[in-house]
Amino acid sequence: MTTASSPKRDVVRQHILGLIENTRPGTGLASERELAQQLGVSRPTVRAALDSLTRDGFLVRQRGRGTFTSPHKITQELAGGMASPPAEGSWTSSVISFAVSPALPPLAARLELSPGDPVLRVTRVRLVDDEPIAIERLDLPSSVVPGLAAADMESGNFYQLLRTRFGVSVASAVQSIEPSFTNPEQADLLDVPVYSPLLAIERTTRDTTDRIVELTRSVYRGDRYRITSTLRFDDTSG
Repeated sequence: MTTASSPKRDVVRQHILGLIENTRPGTGLASERELAQQLGVSRPTVRAALDSLTRDGFLVRQRGRGTFTSPHKITQELAGGMASPPAEGSWTSSVISFAVSPALPPLAARLELSPGDPVLRVTRVRLVDDEPIAIERLDLPSSVVPGLAAADMESGNFYQLLRTRFGVSVASAVQSIEPSFTNPEQADLLDVPVYSPLLAIERTTRDTTDRIVELTRSVYRGDRYRITSTLRFDDTSG
């Protein structure tokens, strides 16, 4: 790599950052060739600047479609020790599968059931303003949600449904979060390229009687979903 090309890349980078600042999230950029002509630089120089801005999270490159400014991220706050407020946006769901089956021993152990006990397994795509954001797979003891129908999982707040219809009040949950990326099935459901970044979240939820009422495994689009938390420190903090 020669140092002579760095100032040109910086010019391209600053030009695109200016475009990002003055356009809406998800706006398409001109092609590499058009940008090269506009700025009087080579296409490899433009490509290097675009690659750098993509790595930094300012841009999203979609094969066969072009380069776009990063879309607005939906923010979910994690409040330590307290229930998190709802994530922003209008959330709906498209139910992909909905069936009751006997719990195999590993799942039965996770749900603190006996092997063979009936478990409702639900897979749904979560949408915000009609755009797919997440895939959610729920395992629910059938005894907790008698009469639940697939249509019940398409809108509204599930925990509120548990309270108002089934008399189940959730009280606590253990949740883990780790990075992942889309496989072909997930990419198709979320309408993103394969190997796009994901946030994988697993949650085990208990009600006020300490009964496990839900095991959920979800994947959220890394380009559209962000988790924030507030940290508090005292004299023992490292």
